[in-house]
Amino acid sequence: MDWYVQVLTKYAEFNGRATRSEYWYFTLINFVAIFALSFIDGFVGIFSINGNVGLFAGLYSLLVLVPYLAVTVRRLHDTNRSGWWLLLEFVPVLGSLVLFIWMVLDSQAGDNQYGKNPKPLY
Repeated sequence: MDWYVQVLTKYAEFNGRATRSEYWYFTLINFVAIFALSFIDGFVGIFSINGNVGLFAGLYSLLVLVPYLAVTVRRLHDTNRSGWWLLLEFVPVLGSLVLFIWMVLDSQAGDNQYGKNPKPLY
């Protein structure tokens, strides 16, 4: 849960680097939260089949949009890529696949142009 709160405290910080753990834990908690809120939306009756989203899940998604973009850009920085590569998301299938692979890659060792390596040394 600390990773989630850490990302929210850096709400709109697009500078710096984010570790794989920070990115993936935030993504996991968002997935679980949206799934649970969609279930509640369906149970309460405010889920739209046409829009494929409910009120609570939709509002939550809007609230975490900027933190999600920020942590994704910082994750790209951690692999020594510009945040502009996030625009690959608009390329159907291939863009998402490339971004997924980059999100799974390990941090660039040492410092890079985006800052110090946030990964603790053991």
